Amino acid sequence: MTTSIMIVGVGGQGTLLASKLLGNVLIAQGYDVKLSEVHGMSQRGGSVVTYVKYGDKVYSPIVDQGEADYILSFEILESARWISYLKEGGVLLTNTQKTWPMPVITGAMEYPEGIVEKLSAMADVQAVDALKLAEQAGSPKAVNVVLIGVLSRRMDIPEEAWLKAIEETVPPKFLELNRKAFRLGREA
Repeated sequence: MTTSIMIVGVGGQGTLLASKLLGNVLIAQGYDVKLSEVHGMSQRGGSVVTYVKYGDKVYSPIVDQGEADYILSFEILESARWISYLKEGGVLLTNTQKTWPMPVITGAMEYPEGIVEKLSAMADVQAVDALKLAEQAGSPKAVNVVLIGVLSRRMDIPEEAWLKAIEETVPPKFLELNRKAFRLGREA
Protein backbone atom coordinates (compact mmCIF):
# COMPACT_ATOMS: atom_id res chain seq x y z
CA MET A 1 0.00 0.00 0.00
CA THR A 2 1.24 3.49 -0.77
CA THR A 3 0.46 6.90 0.69
CA SER A 4 0.33 9.95 -1.57
CA ILE A 5 1.07 13.51 -0.50
CA MET A 6 0.90 16.63 -2.63
CA ILE A 7 2.74 19.76 -1.54
CA VAL A 8 1.34 22.80 -3.34
CA GLY A 9 2.14 26.48 -3.24
CA VAL A 10 3.60 29.32 -5.23
CA GLY A 11 7.21 29.97 -6.17
CA GLY A 12 9.45 31.14 -3.37
CA GLN A 13 7.46 29.65 -0.49
CA GLY A 14 9.83 26.79 0.28
CA THR A 15 7.77 23.89 -1.02
CA LEU A 16 10.86 22.16 -2.40
CA LEU A 17 12.66 22.22 0.95
CA ALA A 18 9.49 20.87 2.57
CA SER A 19 9.37 17.96 0.10
CA LYS A 20 13.06 17.22 0.66
CA LEU A 21 12.51 17.22 4.43
CA LEU A 22 9.48 14.95 4.09
CA GLY A 23 11.38 12.61 1.77
CA ASN A 24 14.29 12.41 4.22
CA VAL A 25 12.08 11.52 7.19
CA LEU A 26 10.25 8.84 5.17
CA ILE A 27 13.46 7.26 3.86
CA ALA A 28 14.85 7.18 7.41
CA GLN A 29 11.70 5.25 8.42
CA GLY A 30 12.56 2.57 5.83
CA TYR A 31 9.96 3.44 3.20
CA ASP A 32 10.42 3.33 -0.55
CA VAL A 33 9.94 6.99 -1.50
CA LYS A 34 9.43 8.69 -4.86
CA LEU A 35 9.39 12.48 -5.30
CA SER A 36 8.45 14.47 -8.36
CA GLU A 37 8.61 18.25 -8.63
CA VAL A 38 6.42 20.13 -11.06
CA HIS A 39 7.30 23.77 -11.50
CA GLY A 40 4.99 26.30 -13.05
CA MET A 41 6.24 29.83 -13.27
CA SER A 42 7.89 29.28 -9.91
CA GLN A 43 10.30 32.19 -10.28
CA ARG A 44 7.37 34.51 -10.93
CA GLY A 45 5.09 33.39 -8.12
CA GLY A 46 3.41 30.70 -10.21
CA SER A 47 2.05 27.38 -8.99
CA VAL A 48 4.55 24.79 -7.71
CA VAL A 49 3.55 21.18 -7.00
CA THR A 50 5.55 18.34 -5.52
CA TYR A 51 4.29 14.75 -5.40
CA VAL A 52 5.56 12.48 -2.61
CA LYS A 53 4.59 8.82 -2.58
CA TYR A 54 5.81 6.29 -0.07
CA GLY A 55 5.16 2.72 0.98
CA ASP A 56 6.69 -0.75 0.78
CA LYS A 57 7.20 -0.40 -2.99
CA VAL A 58 6.44 2.70 -5.05
CA TYR A 59 6.57 2.61 -8.83
CA SER A 60 5.69 6.20 -9.71
CA PRO A 61 5.57 9.48 -7.80
CA ILE A 62 2.69 10.89 -9.83
CA VAL A 63 -0.60 11.50 -7.99
CA ASP A 64 -3.75 11.56 -10.12
CA GLN A 65 -7.02 13.29 -9.33
CA GLY A 66 -8.77 11.68 -6.37
CA GLU A 67 -5.63 9.88 -5.14
CA ALA A 68 -3.91 12.15 -2.59
CA ASP A 69 -4.11 11.06 1.03
CA TYR A 70 -2.84 14.50 2.07
CA ILE A 71 -2.51 17.87 0.41
CA LEU A 72 -0.17 20.26 2.19
CA SER A 73 -0.93 23.72 0.83
CA PHE A 74 1.21 26.80 1.38
CA GLU A 75 -1.44 29.20 0.05
CA ILE A 76 -5.23 29.12 0.37
CA LEU A 77 -6.06 29.62 -3.32
CA GLU A 78 -3.69 26.77 -4.22
CA SER A 79 -5.80 24.57 -1.89
CA ALA A 80 -8.85 25.33 -4.03
CA ARG A 81 -6.89 24.74 -7.23
CA TRP A 82 -5.75 21.24 -6.20
CA ILE A 83 -8.63 19.96 -4.00
CA SER A 84 -9.83 17.60 -6.77
CA TYR A 85 -6.65 15.57 -6.23
CA LEU A 86 -7.64 14.72 -2.66
CA LYS A 87 -9.18 11.28 -2.24
CA GLU A 88 -12.36 10.69 -0.29
CA GLY A 89 -11.34 10.66 3.37
CA GLY A 90 -8.14 12.54 2.57
CA VAL A 91 -6.86 15.51 4.57
CA LEU A 92 -6.17 19.05 3.39
CA LEU A 93 -3.71 20.95 5.56
CA THR A 94 -3.52 24.57 4.47
CA ASN A 95 -1.87 27.81 5.33
CA THR A 96 -4.40 30.65 5.46
CA GLN A 97 -1.93 33.01 3.76
CA LYS A 98 -3.09 34.75 0.57
CA THR A 99 -0.65 35.40 -2.27
CA TRP A 100 -2.38 37.47 -4.88
CA PRO A 101 -2.09 36.09 -8.43
CA MET A 102 -1.46 38.48 -11.33
CA PRO A 103 -5.15 38.86 -12.37
CA VAL A 104 -5.94 40.07 -8.83
CA ILE A 105 -2.92 42.40 -8.75
CA THR A 106 -3.94 43.98 -12.06
CA GLY A 107 -7.56 44.34 -10.94
CA ALA A 108 -8.93 41.96 -13.59
CA MET A 109 -10.30 39.67 -10.85
CA GLU A 110 -11.01 39.74 -7.15
CA TYR A 111 -9.47 37.31 -4.68
CA PRO A 112 -12.21 34.79 -3.79
CA GLU A 113 -13.60 34.94 -0.24
CA GLY A 114 -14.71 32.08 2.00
CA ILE A 115 -12.32 29.52 0.52
CA VAL A 116 -11.69 27.64 3.78
CA GLU A 117 -15.42 27.32 4.46
CA LYS A 118 -16.09 26.02 0.93
CA LEU A 119 -13.24 23.51 1.14
CA SER A 120 -14.34 22.37 4.61
CA ALA A 121 -17.67 21.32 3.12
CA MET A 122 -15.75 19.02 0.74
CA ALA A 123 -13.00 17.51 2.92
CA ASP A 124 -11.27 17.24 6.29
CA VAL A 125 -9.52 20.63 6.38
CA GLN A 126 -7.10 22.04 8.92
CA ALA A 127 -6.36 25.70 8.22
CA VAL A 128 -3.45 27.28 10.09
CA ASP A 129 -1.95 30.77 9.98
CA ALA A 130 1.50 29.33 9.29
CA LEU A 131 2.95 32.76 8.48
CA LYS A 132 2.08 34.04 11.97
CA LEU A 133 3.64 30.93 13.54
CA ALA A 134 6.76 31.22 11.37
CA GLU A 135 7.19 34.84 12.42
CA GLN A 136 6.75 33.72 16.03
CA ALA A 137 9.56 31.19 15.44
CA GLY A 138 11.79 33.97 14.13
CA SER A 139 11.38 34.18 10.34
CA PRO A 140 8.51 34.35 7.83
CA LYS A 141 10.58 31.99 5.66
CA ALA A 142 9.92 29.14 8.13
CA VAL A 143 6.31 28.68 6.89
CA ASN A 144 7.39 25.45 5.18
CA VAL A 145 8.67 23.87 8.39
CA VAL A 146 5.61 25.07 10.33
CA LEU A 147 3.45 23.22 7.78
CA ILE A 148 5.65 20.11 8.01
CA GLY A 149 4.99 20.27 11.76
CA VAL A 150 1.23 20.38 11.10
CA LEU A 151 1.53 17.36 8.78
CA SER A 152 3.67 15.46 11.29
CA ARG A 153 0.74 15.29 13.74
CA ARG A 154 -1.28 13.34 11.17
CA MET A 155 1.43 10.78 10.40
CA ASP A 156 2.56 7.79 12.46
CA ILE A 157 6.19 8.86 12.66
CA PRO A 158 7.90 9.76 15.97
CA GLU A 159 8.63 13.44 16.60
CA GLU A 160 12.31 12.62 17.10
CA ALA A 161 12.53 11.33 13.52
CA TRP A 162 11.16 14.63 12.20
CA LEU A 163 13.62 16.64 14.30
CA LYS A 164 16.51 14.47 13.07
CA ALA A 165 15.43 15.05 9.44
CA ILE A 166 15.31 18.81 10.08
CA GLU A 167 18.83 18.61 11.51
CA GLU A 168 20.03 16.79 8.37
CA THR A 169 18.19 19.06 5.91
CA VAL A 170 18.53 22.67 7.04
CA PRO A 171 21.79 24.66 7.40
CA PRO A 172 23.14 24.63 10.98
CA LYS A 173 22.70 28.39 11.45
CA PHE A 174 18.91 28.00 10.89
CA LEU A 175 18.51 24.82 12.95
CA GLU A 176 17.07 26.30 16.16
CA LEU A 177 14.66 28.52 14.20
CA ASN A 178 13.38 25.52 12.23
CA ARG A 179 13.05 23.35 15.33
CA LYS A 180 10.89 26.05 16.89
CA ALA A 181 8.85 26.44 13.67
CA PHE A 182 8.29 22.67 13.53
CA ARG A 183 7.10 22.54 17.16
CA LEU A 184 4.74 25.50 16.67
CA GLY A 185 3.24 23.76 13.62
CA ARG A 186 2.98 20.46 15.44
CA GLU A 187 1.09 22.16 18.29
CA ALA A 188 -1.22 24.14 15.96
